[in-house]
Amino acid sequence: MSKTRIEAFTDAVIAIIMTILVLELKAPEKASWSALAGMEHKILIYIVIFITLGIYWNNHHHMFQVVHKIDGRVLWANNFLIFSLSLFPFSTAWIGDHLYSWAPEATYGFIVLLANFAYYILAKELVRANGHQSTVATLFKGYRKMYLSIALNVVALLLGWLIAPICVLIVNVLILFIWLIPEKKVEIHYKEN
Repeated sequence: MSKTRIEAFTDAVIAIIMTILVLELKAPEKASWSALAGMEHKILIYIVIFITLGIYWNNHHHMFQVVHKIDGRVLWANNFLIFSLSLFPFSTAWIGDHLYSWAPEATYGFIVLLANFAYYILAKELVRANGHQSTVATLFKGYRKMYLSIALNVVALLLGWLIAPICVLIVNVLILFIWLIPEKKVEIHYKEN
């Protein structure tokens, strides 16, 4: 199967998710700077989730640059990824309204964990479809960033439950710093070939 349709579909869905995300940001009821200042945490959460979605899009793009084959299992793994990403606007709205509450923070944490797990499954399916000697297999061999992220997602949930719910958001923001720089293995591969 051609990979172009899966790339175009994923690009479109992520763009729609980002659009829905911004629609969750409601304008202040009053026309004053103080009214805007009262919603700074919602704006910060929007920025965090927008960056999160941008990182997923960047890494999906890099991953598919080295993919040559896809099949039905890859399509379903990709659908699982975009399903998990589609839950972000819901969690963003809820966490924006209840920043220090366990249920919204835990929901956000589980959605991030689900998205990271879905990305991991997609990577595994791409390796299976393209072979263990493929470039995509080399890219994900010993992929410490992925394993570290999933482990830190679990730690975030535990800290949020044991210490304070806001720990879920804080730890997940720290995880973003790991992913801000796209995977260099893909760029190195294309410079060498």
